[in-house]
Amino acid sequence: MQRFLQRDTVAVMAGLLAPLAVAAVLVPARTHISNTDVALILVVVVVAVAANGHRLAGALAALSAAVWFDFFFTRPYERFAITKAADIRTAVLLLLVGLAVSQLAARARRMQVVAVTDAYYLSQLHETAELAQSRTAPDEVVEKVKRQLTDLLGLRGCRFEYGSLLGHPARLQADGSVTAGRRVWDVDLLGFPDEEIELRTYGNGHYYGRFMLRPAPGAKPPLQARLVAVTLADHVGAALDTAGMGRGE
Repeated sequence: MQRFLQRDTVAVMAGLLAPLAVAAVLVPARTHISNTDVALILVVVVVAVAANGHRLAGALAALSAAVWFDFFFTRPYERFAITKAADIRTAVLLLLVGLAVSQLAARARRMQVVAVTDAYYLSQLHETAELAQSRTAPDEVVEKVKRQLTDLLGLRGCRFEYGSLLGHPARLQADGSVTAGRRVWDVDLLGFPDEEIELRTYGNGHYYGRFMLRPAPGAKPPLQARLVAVTLADHVGAALDTAGMGRGE
């Protein structure tokens, strides 16, 4: 979580400072370069910030670009004032275009992350499905899935209990939701509850055991990750059923 906060802070700082830095570099050439060209260069900076940050960073970069365009490249120079109608139009267009392209760049980056994430999930499922269908000992499948769940869900630890149903811990359900007691826990808002969570394992309709998940502080895995976790547990159940392991009560 701290890593993501640091990344967001860097993105916001880049949005504020990158247009200023580029504008300052261009100041010595402002008598030889048109304001339109300057505006286009600043739009490129906005796109670069948005593509590597997020919407807020892109929006701040667009606003910063418009402000420093006014300050450095419109007369009177180095004052926040514009006297020419053409410069006003250019500054407004710079802001609007910068905001628009920052949204598009941020969306494209998000879609790329989703595609990469989907590929990761699919690879995890594929590896475990192949392992479960092979002649590998079920205990090896369990160990592999424990490692996968730890990485996938942001856990401090994970263990597997054969056939045990002791206590009433929070539970990761088949639909990816989490229940704690008699209520549904809002993982997307609150993250995992600060307690062990059980993920039950079934094979051919029979209960075989459960993974006990110990979330790391602040762990907030998305629904897609939780659904993948449920499927991984199902693969373990299939492996145990194929091996004829004893069923839980």
